[in-house]
Amino acid sequence: MKLSTTLLGVMLLALSPFVAAQPAEHQPPTIAIIIDDMGHNLHEGERLARMEQPLTLAFLPFRRHTVPLAKLAHKKQKEIMLHAPMANTRNFGLGPGGLTPDMDEGTMATTLRRSLQSIPHVVGVNNHMGSLLTQQLQPMDWVMKELNKYPVYFVDSRTIANSIAGGVADAYKIPSLTRDVFLDHEQTEAFVDQQFQLLIKTAKENGTAIGIGHPHTVTVDYLEKHLPELDEQGIAIATVRGVWAMRNGNREMFAEGEKQPVVLSVARSDKD
Repeated sequence: MKLSTTLLGVMLLALSPFVAAQPAEHQPPTIAIIIDDMGHNLHEGERLARMEQPLTLAFLPFRRHTVPLAKLAHKKQKEIMLHAPMANTRNFGLGPGGLTPDMDEGTMATTLRRSLQSIPHVVGVNNHMGSLLTQQLQPMDWVMKELNKYPVYFVDSRTIANSIAGGVADAYKIPSLTRDVFLDHEQTEAFVDQQFQLLIKTAKENGTAIGIGHPHTVTVDYLEKHLPELDEQGIAIATVRGVWAMRNGNREMFAEGEKQPVVLSVARSDKD
């Protein structure tokens, strides 16, 4: 199958090196923290939603607690994302809403759209797993072509170094960012602290930094204890949209009416 001219252009842009926008002057080092895998754990999800700091919470579609937790989180001024399940190199199951290389364009677009419509107050998307799919141009082109219809940003979780997801998002001019630090792929307080300090160091060096964690008890306990200490350290915390604004001259992501809204539809009742 021949690639379209548009897709070839996307390929060239996607493979270009990522260049981070320079942060504005006179702002404190600023971190954003995304918590992935929201929707399974009600207790830890509620703890995260009720924290005072402006966390960004990424929800898996069609999970048991996704809708009530997203509504609570929005009420508590958290930013809401879709954590879109994407195929990985280790063949781990994706659950409802999974995007796989065997899908055609229509199936992938419909699956992604239904997942978006299942998350109340969604304003962004990042990939859940995806070490396989985010390396493949054709599926990423279809994903970004669908996301480009809506007022949502994209964060490349970068679960593999060869990911082209962020580059394809850039090619479609979708507001995009990339994860800097994973906080808790080892679930010990010492490891979370090590990664959290790396996140702060990265923000001090670059102006802003994005970390990704999960609703593990050790992570929630750590954030509950240490986020209130950031002010004394001269470190700010913002949502992902806030960090994007800092990197882009504080402009709005989208003009009013530029994109079609995501229409909430939660009638589907997939099991976990």
